[in-house]
Amino acid sequence: MHESVFPFYLRPRTPFLFDTKIIEIIIICLITAVTFIIILPGIRGKLRIFWIVKVLTSLFIGTVILSVNFTRDWEVGSITVTTVYKSFSHAMVNASIGLWVGLRGLNITLAGDPIHQFNETIDYNERFSWETRIQYDTDYQEGLERGLPNPILYVAEKFISISPCRLHQQYCASSYYASALMWCAFCAWILSNVLFCVPVPLYGIYMMFATAVCIIFSLISFATVRQVPICNIHFGTSILQTRFGFSFWISFATGMLCLFISFTLLTVHIKSPAFLRRLFSGRDNEEVCPKPENEESGVVIDNETVTMITQL
Repeated sequence: MHESVFPFYLRPRTPFLFDTKIIEIIIICLITAVTFIIILPGIRGKLRIFWIVKVLTSLFIGTVILSVNFTRDWEVGSITVTTVYKSFSHAMVNASIGLWVGLRGLNITLAGDPIHQFNETIDYNERFSWETRIQYDTDYQEGLERGLPNPILYVAEKFISISPCRLHQQYCASSYYASALMWCAFCAWILSNVLFCVPVPLYGIYMMFATAVCIIFSLISFATVRQVPICNIHFGTSILQTRFGFSFWISFATGMLCLFISFTLLTVHIKSPAFLRRLFSGRDNEEVCPKPENEESGVVIDNETVTMITQL
């Protein structure tokens, strides 16, 4: 074998749309939820319903915040066209081309319609990451060397760092700040759960509000990329249009939920702080505000004094 000839190894398949990290996060949260449901009968009184709602809601918020950092459907788009299949070839293929943008990179899919054409299966899913400054260009260069289909390379070329479209700079900057704010929201969520366990739940309310603010600003950071001039991706007379995906909207719903919870608890705290402490302490009213022993003994002494005065 010549020194310039290298053996060919198949590349590992790209996890999409739910990679192993998202599966692990969901499994951990489900195990936590099931564990709490098992110990739920140990909670006394009518506060049992409040605690299960509190725990499940908190787990949902934490799962969403953590998972959307790894999903690939913050912005999605697809188009079905007839286009050139391979470079330097006149063979045309009818296929669906998809673009899936996340906070850590993007996926480009190509699915034939029908899927079997030219004696092969046309079903591609290629991942291009921008976790580091040069990672995307490296992935694109590897795609050129592997001879990926022309539609995938054409879409990927729009996002390289030297492209005149400047999509790479726009998406990298917005995704970087969106991801950083999401991690800040995750830290605020952890602190809110810790502070809700202290005798003064007001600080937990503040951190829940901070969680909502971080999520909302993360969405604003990612959405700003759509406010700048975008280089259209043309396939003949058709244009690949994108829209906000499931991860964006579930993050928006989670941010609104955190905002609603924080304002609701703050209103309850202003009107009845003792009731709010009772909810988060998990104890009855008698346990929340027990009478001091010296006060009880004082009452007994006063009663004896009154009795003696009456006799006199």
